[in-house]
Amino acid sequence: MIGCYDFCAHYEWSFGWLEREGGHALVRDYWNEAINHDSQRHARELIEREGFAGMVKYWGHTLNEESPELGFAITHQPGVFRIDMHQCPSKGFLLRNGLEQYRDYCDHCMGWTGPMMREAGFVIDHEHNHRGQCWWEMRRADDRGGHAAPGSVSGQKDVRLGPDWRPPGTQLDRYIKATDPDKKTT
Repeated sequence: MIGCYDFCAHYEWSFGWLEREGGHALVRDYWNEAINHDSQRHARELIEREGFAGMVKYWGHTLNEESPELGFAITHQPGVFRIDMHQCPSKGFLLRNGLEQYRDYCDHCMGWTGPMMREAGFVIDHEHNHRGQCWWEMRRADDRGGHAAPGSVSGQKDVRLGPDWRPPGTQLDRYIKATDPDKKTT
């Protein structure tokens, strides 16, 4: 069995290899089939069955396992589930070690989470800064509201309020009511 950090490097390398061998469509298929429908099927089944309560159970447990000391916040209010990731352990490892084989490692999160949320009847508002920080808001697909203003859902835990969120030259990738990893703006 490989350790968590070795896994992150292997994962990132795999995305690059898949794209070189079969193009972007093969990478998308991998995210959906190997992650959403295989390794994370327990998450999909929990969220399909329990909705927001399933999100709290899944990400509450998973993020505590992956990054308890690195910094994240989970907020759940009626109609919205939010994650603020202040220091992603996976992307942080890649940055610290100068590892970059795939053009945007962060896209894999939307690559499996997006289809999972679509199947469960939810959409995602999300941004990542390519520096190991991101935020996610999940809402029911028929919810007419958009993403919340900084601080209005998670208060001071909102990653967008931090000094490292958008230093000069930082590119943000944004998804609006999305479930597709290719439906982003920069």
